[in-house]
Amino acid sequence: MSTRIADLLADTTCNISEDCDGTLLIDVPERVAAGTLRTILETLKGPGGFDTCTFVTAVDRLGRAPRFDLIHQLRSVERSERVRVRSYIDADSESAPSIMDLWPGAAYSERECFDMFGIAFEGHENLKRLLMPDDFPHHPLRKDFPHQGIEPDALYRAWEAGRGQDSAEDGR
Repeated sequence: MSTRIADLLADTTCNISEDCDGTLLIDVPERVAAGTLRTILETLKGPGGFDTCTFVTAVDRLGRAPRFDLIHQLRSVERSERVRVRSYIDADSESAPSIMDLWPGAAYSERECFDMFGIAFEGHENLKRLLMPDDFPHHPLRKDFPHQGIEPDALYRAWEAGRGQDSAEDGR
């Protein structure tokens, strides 16, 4: 375990350990996740020197409360270090703080996480679907999404009708 990181986060409520792949894991307990997550990430960005957010994603733990593990992975290019921050969120009633002001490249990871899992990011300037159509009512990486998918016929008919109108208006 990195004593440097432990010293930086000494005043925050978190558990620091080594994850199964050897990456340093900062675990934000469920009771304090919302306020503490942002503080931890700001500390890692500033004094910690983690200049890159490599990804933001989630793990669906259907049947457990809170339902989702929210994962932020950061990298310090200068120190050649990685750190993973795990917090817990119930996407139906909570949101997570956006970090796009700290790491602008995280904007797309947050949008993907919103699109696939339905997790909202408070303060995100452009939180909208990234991969799925805007009117798609589901979040495909949730474990309660049907394995065989959904019946897309009604959705496809609506898209086709819209495309036909757009093509007619464009003169195609």
